[in-house]
Amino acid sequence: MSATRFRFYAELNDFLAPGRRHREFTAQSPDTASVKHVIEALGVPHTEVELVLVNGESVDFDRQLADGDRVAVYPVFEAFDISPLLRVRPTPLRRTRFIADAHMGGLARLLRMTGFDTLYDNGYDDGEIEALAARDHRIVLTRDRDLLKRRSITHGCYIHALKPSKQIEEVFARLDLARSARPLTLCLDCNTPLRPLARSEAEGRVPPDVAHRQPAFSTCDTCRRVFWEGSHWQHMQAIIARLGIA
Repeated sequence: MSATRFRFYAELNDFLAPGRRHREFTAQSPDTASVKHVIEALGVPHTEVELVLVNGESVDFDRQLADGDRVAVYPVFEAFDISPLLRVRPTPLRRTRFIADAHMGGLARLLRMTGFDTLYDNGYDDGEIEALAARDHRIVLTRDRDLLKRRSITHGCYIHALKPSKQIEEVFARLDLARSARPLTLCLDCNTPLRPLARSEAEGRVPPDVAHRQPAFSTCDTCRRVFWEGSHWQHMQAIIARLGIA
């Protein structure tokens, strides 16, 4: 067995036993244990980790630990660009896409509202979520730590907030999404891109007074619903403004 000194930083401490938070502590592990194995054994999903330093050197998750190693583990950095140091993932995601577990339906709709491709089905089991995340390079959104520890899930967010309105704020802040949002471009139900709909095409598919009063329409080609700037649109605009989307 090897004795390794660990120190976890910032919100990663939320996953640790109370006596190990915000301090250096010693953990015992098999001689062949990897960084990833020990970090997750301590309760921290690997998807929450952005940088690992072993004896001051940035390493990947496969690094085997030796007796006497000192390990510093950091979450996502919001204020600093640490790209030259990163070793825990081979490549960044080219597109920001999500998959939400069964308890994240409200968050999924809000992410779609802000233009982010988000898969959601309350019938997905953990294996399906893992497979879809790996296939499409999606970020997994969940409050299930064990799901985030699955090996083929490389990107994920443990959601701390309980209400969707706070969850969307948490995800936007953590991933700095405001600059890449494209609000009101996806169907909230189907995750399908909306397309403009001429007034002549909207007639007969919306109430007559709406067809006469509203200047612009859009539609989802999957569910065939028609959308316009009504009271629900005003409510969504308020959420968009609160998230800091220009």
